[in-house]
Amino acid sequence: MGDVLWTPPADVLQRSRIGNYLRWLREHRGLDFADYDALWRWSVDDLAAFWRSVWDHFEVVAHTPPTATLTDPAMPGTRWFPGATLNYAENVLRMPGRSDDDPVVIAHGQTRAPVTLTAAQLREQVRRVAAGLRRLGVVAGDRVAAYAPNIPETYVLLLATSSLGAIFSSCAPEFGTRSVTDRWQQIEPKVLVAVDGYRYGDKPVDRRGEVAAIRAALPSLEHTVGIAYLDPAGAPPEGALGWDELAAATDEPLTFTPVPFDHPLYVLYSSGTTGLPKPIVHGHGGILLEHLKMLALHHDLGPADRFFWFTTTGWMMWNFLVSAPAVGATIVLFDGNPGHPDLGALWRLAEETQTTYFGTSAPFLLACRKAGLVPREIADLSALRGVGSTGAPLPAEGFTWVYETVGESPQLQSLSGGTDVCTGFVGGVPLLPVHAGEITCRALGARVEARSADGTPVIGELGELVITAPMPSMPVGFWNDPDGRRYREAYFEVYPGVWRHGDWITINDRGGCVITGRSDATLNRGGVRLGTAEFYSVVEGLDEVVDSVVVHLEDDEGGAGELLLFVVLAEGLELDDALRRKICRELRTALSPRHVPDEIHQVRAVPRTLSAKKLEVPVKKILTGTPVDSAAAKGALANPESLTAFATFAQRRASDHDTPTPA
Repeated sequence: MGDVLWTPPADVLQRSRIGNYLRWLREHRGLDFADYDALWRWSVDDLAAFWRSVWDHFEVVAHTPPTATLTDPAMPGTRWFPGATLNYAENVLRMPGRSDDDPVVIAHGQTRAPVTLTAAQLREQVRRVAAGLRRLGVVAGDRVAAYAPNIPETYVLLLATSSLGAIFSSCAPEFGTRSVTDRWQQIEPKVLVAVDGYRYGDKPVDRRGEVAAIRAALPSLEHTVGIAYLDPAGAPPEGALGWDELAAATDEPLTFTPVPFDHPLYVLYSSGTTGLPKPIVHGHGGILLEHLKMLALHHDLGPADRFFWFTTTGWMMWNFLVSAPAVGATIVLFDGNPGHPDLGALWRLAEETQTTYFGTSAPFLLACRKAGLVPREIADLSALRGVGSTGAPLPAEGFTWVYETVGESPQLQSLSGGTDVCTGFVGGVPLLPVHAGEITCRALGARVEARSADGTPVIGELGELVITAPMPSMPVGFWNDPDGRRYREAYFEVYPGVWRHGDWITINDRGGCVITGRSDATLNRGGVRLGTAEFYSVVEGLDEVVDSVVVHLEDDEGGAGELLLFVVLAEGLELDDALRRKICRELRTALSPRHVPDEIHQVRAVPRTLSAKKLEVPVKKILTGTPVDSAAAKGALANPESLTAFATFAQRRASDHDTPTPA
């Protein structure tokens, strides 16, 4: 680990937005920092001074100023910027550094021709849709739900909804009816905006049946608006308006309802793989400040940039992406199959849209590597300055592949955070070099630590990822949790007053971070703890293995337990003893003899959430006898049928164990 793959240019302080921020701190605050580490320490030691500097440096538009920066730093219950009123949409639509005719939204997909919106066109569409929502009776605090993909209409709806002080929530249209209603029955939306379907690659997917079922399951709905996306000539559902009617011409001016700093902006959801998805409420001010900080100071985005992240509207990276006009950047939206017609599609999109920052997931980068793709040979990527990776840990070979095949000059930023904070709390920064297999730093204002089993902070050792000081983008609460009990249980039960995130992390002495998987899916044999990410890096590094999932079944009597590995093999391959031996040899060499699995089995698919995360914990539950329907909410899975093989396997094992051994 730790090979340096990229170093900051000599003039980074002159060219970067964080360099500009450091000059501003010197001039306006009399503060001088020798390096990033000193800046980070100040940002987490003096939270009030740091977050107030973000507010002032980015000239947040407020209707009434705050009376303080934060009251009572104890978690949970911290109050940020009391007294302030503002509006997220107003700050995003300011689009600093952009003129009316600059393109600020560039949308491509597989369902219709590309769409570009200028700054003036975006403001005009938001103005019309806000007026349309007002005609439907939407007021501050009402919920507006979008069953729609990553297209301009969804973005316009988010901004129009928040301009009114109403609360937005989106589900991607690949979510099944049950997944959607599990989410939205909790928040009781007044208005539903839904597409009729979409194309995934060249396959049309009709969603009219799902829309009808969702409407029937939501008695709170007063209005439905149809977007004719799959069939532009199609009529809206019965009793519904069309999008064009909602956005009809009107002379009402675009206004912004001033709301308190912690007024709900949107509701995001935990993956909901076990039990109902948690409805996580994010506030106007916290999201605005966190995204200004992250997009400008860490991702170095500004008016010259075109920012792309491959995401659906069901993943928090969409909410992160669409804040970028607040720092002046243009956003590139994509809806469709990223592997159609081949894995080069998004790299060619980057060339076509002149993308300067290309964000994606670690599984996508590793899939490109496995396919032998060399992006710079199929697309002109000379405009690219940054590559972002999240969704899963990116192993060292993923970093090396980016620098060998995409280009030597872009900064690769691996980041990790989550829906819970709607950002990355560890990631990259223009001031620091990129080391293979390592997340560069802890983000400004994010006091991330690794905790040992006895709760003490550790450096250079695997520990539980915790956040020991509040961040403005921590949820303002969960929906319908009036006494905050569910919220406290989710994050603050293990370490009182400290946010426990649920990942394993190692932080080294230079501040670099390695996340090694979920702490509730850890492999622990003979006292050696190992996150699953390292395991997958070895197994999936083999040409024969396409995907894998590993679970450790503990022994109630304190023995080593059983380590079970399930592999998805390349087309046409069958798991035989020779391949089993090869996998075991690789694991023994790369990790340790303790991590050689007791059994290896072939499966057709690894269960994954709709945002592509592996479901180790539900698999483990199924293998220990939990019924499939109790172990995982199938509607939250990209491939629910994949669970059947594990249930069958569990039944077979149970009957084998029940068979008396012959004397």
